Amino acid sequence: MAAICDDLEAEKASVVALVAPLDESGWDIETPAPPWTIRDQVSHLAFFDEKALLAHADPEAFLAELADGRAAEVIDRQLEQGRSMSGRELLAWWDRANADLTAVYRTLDPKERVVWYGPPMAARSKITARIMETWAHGQDVADALAVVRSPTDRLRHVCHIGVRARSFAYIANGLVPPQIDVFVSLEAPDGSRWEWGEPGSEQRVSGSALGFALLVTQRRHRDDVDVRSVGDTAEQWMSIAQAFAGPPGEGRVAGQFAHVDGAA
Repeated sequence: MAAICDDLEAEKASVVALVAPLDESGWDIETPAPPWTIRDQVSHLAFFDEKALLAHADPEAFLAELADGRAAEVIDRQLEQGRSMSGRELLAWWDRANADLTAVYRTLDPKERVVWYGPPMAARSKITARIMETWAHGQDVADALAVVRSPTDRLRHVCHIGVRARSFAYIANGLVPPQIDVFVSLEAPDGSRWEWGEPGSEQRVSGSALGFALLVTQRRHRDDVDVRSVGDTAEQWMSIAQAFAGPPGEGRVAGQFAHVDGAA
């Protein structure tokens, strides 16, 4: 838990490095998820770091919020709260929420179950999901600023949750998850390989870890990443893949980030 919490803190720091120099007008730049601005992306991360802590510290209060229907209002409340703050105040909020979250989760058994908006999650999986969310919303910020980020080994967490969420992607799209193994082999930033599934499977997905992470978080269109699939099941999965909870997103338009990615 200490190591994965270190990775969450490092991922947060990488986003803070992008936004800390912004003036107030910079915080209101629209991101590729309109009408959300950079301010909204960061408030989303701060708000749900707080919620992840509440889910462990006071699960009854967390579940009560779900039971009385207030869960539907959480996004509106997150946006309202963030938009009432200056950029400096927003960063202070996120610093506090993230530090409180990791301080508690460092002490937990990795397998301890914690309530959440879907089924309860293991504590380690909860932090993995927070890393994925931080990386994905950080990508929105980077794209809004036309910044190319260097991939790190923390991408393994994003790719892992993308693989683990395969069945969920089918269910979210109203489909029955196929009981067929898909072998995933990705090139890590350091040139090594990260693999999931059975190497002998006829259904295969390959490419860079960065491309796969961008695809499963729906931050790039399928045509704009170097992810390749072999077999009908693998191809279908890549067409609907999502690492995040909730309904399928609208994704991105092909070629939308050529002006950013072309600088890499």
